[in-house]
Amino acid sequence: MASLGLSELDRYELIEGELVCKMSKNPPHMRAVMLLCDWLRTAFGRTQVVQEPTIDVAPADSPASAPEPDAVVLSRSLLDLVEHPKPEQIRLLVEVSDTTLAYDLTTKAALYARAGIADYWVLDVNGRRVVVHRLPADGAYQSVLAFAENEKVSPLGAPAAEIRVGDLF
Repeated sequence: MASLGLSELDRYELIEGELVCKMSKNPPHMRAVMLLCDWLRTAFGRTQVVQEPTIDVAPADSPASAPEPDAVVLSRSLLDLVEHPKPEQIRLLVEVSDTTLAYDLTTKAALYARAGIADYWVLDVNGRRVVVHRLPADGAYQSVLAFAENEKVSPLGAPAAEIRVGDLF
C-alpha cells in the first residue's frame, strides 16, 4: 500500500480484507490503555506486554486480517520474537473500546476466537466494565462474562494478579 502512495497507513488496520480506520483516541481511551499496560507489566513483566502490536491470526484469516489490539501479553519476551506474535504466543489480548464496542464484541471477537486466543478482554470505557471472552471453539467464545467496575478480574495466565475493574479506568 505504501508503494502505491497511500499515506497515513498507521491510521488503519486490516480486518477481514477491509481497511478499517482506527478511531482517534480520546483521553479516557488513552488513560485506560496506560493503566491497563502498567498493571499488565506488573503482573507479567515489562518485556511480555506489548502495546498496539500487529498480530498474526488463524491461517484461514491471513493475509486478509492483521489486527492491532490495544495490548497483548506474550508467553515469552518480546526481545525473543523475530516476527509478529502468533496466536499460540499470546496469553492475553485486550481491546480498549469506547466508540467501537459493538465491533470489538462481534467481528473482532470472532476473529480472535478463530485464532484460538484463549483470553480476550474488551475494556468498555463508557460502561466501565470488562467483558472477558474465554474458551474459543468453532469460531466463537463459549464463555463471555462481564465484570462491573466494583468487581475483580484476573487473567488466565496469572490468576493471582487480580485487579478491580474500576482501577482500569
